[in-house]
Amino acid sequence: MTTTASCPPETGAATPQPSTRLPYAALLTMMTMSFLLVSSEFMPNGVLTEMAAGLGVTPGQAGQTVTVTALVGLVVAPTIGLAFPRLDRRSLLIWLALAAAVSNLVVAVAPNLPLVLLARFLLGAALSGFWSMSVAVAAAVAGPARLGRAVTFTSAGVSLATVAGVPLGVLLSEVLDWRTAFAVIGIVTGLVAIGLRTLLPSVPAADVSSLRLLVDTLRRPRVGAGLAGHVLVVLGHALAYTYVRLALERSPQVEASQIVVLLAIFGAGGLIGNAVFGMIVDRRYAVLSVTAPIVIAAMLAGVILLDGSLLAIGVVVFVWGGFFASWLIVVNTWVGHRMPDRLEAGGSLVVVGFQGAISLAGAGGGLLVDLVGVEAVYGVAAVALLAGAVLFGRAQRRPESTQAAVATRQDEGVRPV
Repeated sequence: MTTTASCPPETGAATPQPSTRLPYAALLTMMTMSFLLVSSEFMPNGVLTEMAAGLGVTPGQAGQTVTVTALVGLVVAPTIGLAFPRLDRRSLLIWLALAAAVSNLVVAVAPNLPLVLLARFLLGAALSGFWSMSVAVAAAVAGPARLGRAVTFTSAGVSLATVAGVPLGVLLSEVLDWRTAFAVIGIVTGLVAIGLRTLLPSVPAADVSSLRLLVDTLRRPRVGAGLAGHVLVVLGHALAYTYVRLALERSPQVEASQIVVLLAIFGAGGLIGNAVFGMIVDRRYAVLSVTAPIVIAAMLAGVILLDGSLLAIGVVVFVWGGFFASWLIVVNTWVGHRMPDRLEAGGSLVVVGFQGAISLAGAGGGLLVDLVGVEAVYGVAAVALLAGAVLFGRAQRRPESTQAAVATRQDEGVRPV
């Protein structure tokens, strides 16, 4: 669920000429799709207990609904452009929206876990396909010169989903039931497909990157270490967030209705963190890449240790949400600085790492929850975050060859990138 730095995509395809006015209706429709996809992806986090009871499975088994969504995304993110090399990207987004709608509607009526998992595979494909194409489509809609402003809309959809999407789903599940929550999201997503067809211009398919290019990018100095650190940071966060409801339910001070509020507080922290850290990330992304995972690890310890105070838990989840939002900005800024000539390939690798970490978190976390307990999950998550901070911190060191190249460019009077 990430976007790359605000630079034009590395493609040679012709794009529609945008008008002098930013096409807000089209961008708001893309933002709405982003909101619905992310809300759907993490809906099980907020209704895990009810889903498990309704399907007759354990909470750990129900948590695999998040795992399979990320797992299929791990495959789709780097390959969807290769799979549909000539399909108009507007048409592709429409089909992805319809796939997400079908997924949610199937979950709403599925009588057992295997059918739910099958439907979530479809959602994973829609989610990763959307994120892989969103930057190119935004550039076509708004023009390369205004790509940064255009991408802000899809990013806002993610932030809005963490603030309101999952809590709204939890609220629906409390008032009605969890199946109704999925059904409502499915219906609205189907309506968004109509909006995409109506408001988006035709977006011709661009030249696609090869898998060989992705591998070559991964083998660049310190890129592998940075991506490994990224995976560990997301793994630590996802381990904790997937089972956040179980962790919060441990506290005698937290009632079921208050969990909705705490999840909204987490999202509000993310929204504010996205705005605050976004203003300083270009100058301080190397520092944030180390401090953000450390702060998140400390907040996870707080969730477990401060279970006697509702106010303290509220502060902890707010800070956690704010600093994880900073991580999404940090890793994309790192791609822009480390791989300025490979933004599309670097962005794809970030998405693959993100989805791989979520898959591992759902699978491993489910086993730990059922065998040991949620406290063990949060302990492993904190260790992963700290290890990720170390690896990503080391990845900020400029390789000697790059230092020499920069020095030569400076001697020649060329301003370094």
